[in-house]
Amino acid sequence: MRRLGLRARVTAAFAIGALLLSALMALISYELVRRSLLDERERTALRAAYFDAAVVRAGLDTDTPDVYEVLRTLDTGGSRRALVHRDGRWYARTADEGPSGAVPAGLMAMVADGEPAVQRVRVDGQPALLVGVPLADSTGYYEITSLRELEQTFQVLALALTVVAVTVAGSGAALGWYATRHGLRPLTAVADAAEKIAAGDVTARLAPGTDPDLARLSTSFNRMADQVAVRIERDRRFAADVAHELRSPLQTLSAAASVLSRRRDRLDDRTATAAGLVSEEITRFQQLVNDLIELARSDRPAQREEVDVAALARDVCRGRGLPGALVEAGPPAPGHWSVDPRRVEQLLVNLLDNAVRYGGGPVAVRLWLSDGTGVVEVDDAGPGVPVADREVVFDRFVRGRAAHDRAGGDGTGLGLALVAQHAAAHGGRASVSDRPGGGARFRVELPGSRP
Repeated sequence: MRRLGLRARVTAAFAIGALLLSALMALISYELVRRSLLDERERTALRAAYFDAAVVRAGLDTDTPDVYEVLRTLDTGGSRRALVHRDGRWYARTADEGPSGAVPAGLMAMVADGEPAVQRVRVDGQPALLVGVPLADSTGYYEITSLRELEQTFQVLALALTVVAVTVAGSGAALGWYATRHGLRPLTAVADAAEKIAAGDVTARLAPGTDPDLARLSTSFNRMADQVAVRIERDRRFAADVAHELRSPLQTLSAAASVLSRRRDRLDDRTATAAGLVSEEITRFQQLVNDLIELARSDRPAQREEVDVAALARDVCRGRGLPGALVEAGPPAPGHWSVDPRRVEQLLVNLLDNAVRYGGGPVAVRLWLSDGTGVVEVDDAGPGVPVADREVVFDRFVRGRAAHDRAGGDGTGLGLALVAQHAAAHGGRASVSDRPGGGARFRVELPGSRP
């Protein structure tokens, strides 16, 4: 299972803590209320039973007592049942109010021994309180008080306390989520600023002074971002300056090499071969310098414009001597994308050159939109890229199919690295996979191409 994030863990901790606390308070409250109500009901039942027992004792203290008539004089209401056990026989107000096994034998023995007794029992599946009061040697008075209403009260109380506990737990979770949302807001701002800097926007900074407790974090982050921006700019200028300074001698060498190439037929074989090698290496060196300049510029954010990418892709294909029919637009039709035209043109050039140089030539250039993200795919007819090499193939100075071979190939090793840089400048990424039917499929995603 994926590990929960900090916000989820804090929210869960608040929820569990609130649930445990509310459950504990609910149990304590339930038990206190339950004991209080039961004690109060028992005291009330005892007073009523002793009063009724006194009435029965007075009614039986005659020469010819009528037990049934005496029991009918009691005002027991609908929640109490009066029973008399006299000379081994049970008496009740009506025939259907007999004991029917409701009086335990142990309680009857205590009353027979002259001791009053109280016990909770269940009569016909309902809770009740049984009170036994001795009246004479062979006579005992029993009164059964129904506790059904009290049990219903306990059920309602338990339900109410459960709802309260769940509500408190939910409130605790909401409080935890709210606290972490506001507590993690500075970290979210740091993450957003870091993502912008990683995407090439070195001007991203944290707002200082928003929270006195986080002033040190904001100051330290902004100072670090300033140093990173200075270092990136210094490295960019260094690469651009070096490449620029190399252009002049390279142009001179290129001119000299072109003169040698035109006069190769006048040279001996060894000299002609050497002249050809020099010319090829100077050409590759010039390409390397151009790529270095482009790479130095690629760290800057993309300058987005509305561009007809399909027309741009066809122009790039024709400019490389390839048919414009290679371009497949949509569905849905790409239309105009909000992208940096220079970067998109450069990544298309590099992908097509890579397909020509290493992939046996391009097979298709597909363009479409997916949830506002522009997708560019270039298929080739080559042997494909091994799975182990699909990440490093976008590293700098990796040449040809063999991603770990940094010496072979006639390219500069910066073409695919520039593709990845141009994709990152748009907030996207570059990847490679197998093409159905053989070959490689290079994919570039450009988020924000269309709102």
